[in-house]
Amino acid sequence: MSSPPTSVALDEFALIRRYFHHAQGDSVVAGPGDDAAIVTPPVGHELVLTQDTSLAGRHFPLDMAAADVGYRCLAVNLSDLAAMGAQPLWFLLSLTLPEVDETWLEGFAAGLFELADATGISLVGGDVTRGPLSVSIQATGAVPVGQALRRSGARVGDAICVGGVTGAGLLGLQQWQQGQREGAAVTHFRRPVPQLALGQALRGTATACIDISDGTVADLGHILAASGGLGAVLDEALLPVGTALLGDCDVQTQRQLQLQGGDDYVLLFTIDPRTTLPEGCHRIGTVESQPGVRLNNLLGQPVPLTLGGWQHF
Repeated sequence: MSSPPTSVALDEFALIRRYFHHAQGDSVVAGPGDDAAIVTPPVGHELVLTQDTSLAGRHFPLDMAAADVGYRCLAVNLSDLAAMGAQPLWFLLSLTLPEVDETWLEGFAAGLFELADATGISLVGGDVTRGPLSVSIQATGAVPVGQALRRSGARVGDAICVGGVTGAGLLGLQQWQQGQREGAAVTHFRRPVPQLALGQALRGTATACIDISDGTVADLGHILAASGGLGAVLDEALLPVGTALLGDCDVQTQRQLQLQGGDDYVLLFTIDPRTTLPEGCHRIGTVESQPGVRLNNLLGQPVPLTLGGWQHF
């Protein structure tokens, strides 16, 4: 469907009606259009809330397609829900626009609702205002009482595992900055896939969980700190080599991306080492009592690692 003529000015409410009124789940009593949303929480569940703000030029490229911006901004919130083992329910959207560009809005809404529909989450309200381009989303999910995954439960001897190959987020960004717009890593950067099913499958088995947004080592550090100042040893030989995602890189570069790269939105979790891992997951190390993170290289020699990763300030 073609966009309406851009010469016809839209006020805030007309813009919301045109682009952000969308089908909603049965738990939504009142969505966009009232002063506030009304929703019905599922019986026997706790609510899980998260919020992320994405700024143009910092969290997504200025020249990224609007549909990818909409998809990506929702995906990073859904990844937080996945890390808690939650089922997505509702989200609020605050959108700051430098101008009303209806072609951009149409694309943004298409990407946003493509992922919303695929994951069963409903837009129930928000705000639109004028200013530098930014997208802020507050997402809510639900988890059965007492079953939420936390960062704080890792134990000495637990296996450290990842939900897939890491490193593609940073590689995709680097390739984008070099002018590349296609390829597995670029696609992963543009449209990360939140591991919602994995998070829900880990309820009752994972002792701690986090999504990798700042980098594997950095986010592992968050788990270790929250679990009482524990440490970890990672095994270089166990790091999954991603032939599809990281295949263009030499092995040394792949290892660096896997350990230090961010923007992966793959789950990192600790679990009893006797537990059979879900399909696609890999054990990469062990929780230890000695603080700090160390890497056993391919020769079996310990190498200290820094906890550096993506910094928001």
